[in-house]
Amino acid sequence: MRRGEVWWVQFDERRLVVLLSGDETSGFEVMQVVAPAGVDISGLGVEVPLGAGEGLPFEGVLRLALPRPGFTPCTWVTTVSRDDLIERAAVLSSEKLSEIDEALRLGDLG
Repeated sequence: MRRGEVWWVQFDERRLVVLLSGDETSGFEVMQVVAPAGVDISGLGVEVPLGAGEGLPFEGVLRLALPRPGFTPCTWVTTVSRDDLIERAAVLSSEKLSEIDEALRLGDLG
């Protein structure tokens, strides 16, 4: 299990997450793949598209809110244990990881 892998986990239902960091002892920081916003979120957030090109069964995004005063952003980042990881779905390219790193930086998470 390493950064950039996409795994199925069981939350309230089976969902895809991207491993961002961590290890088996302390847990893995992950970001959930969610449906695209479907509207322009410029100035509010950024979305990194993921889908068939990465070997995923559906089109989704990693969505990060942009920080601003008086606003608590929701970025879909959480920590899971090794036991939460059900099955590896894909491994992201270095180019896609660079896009994610830039989005994390913009969201003050990287």
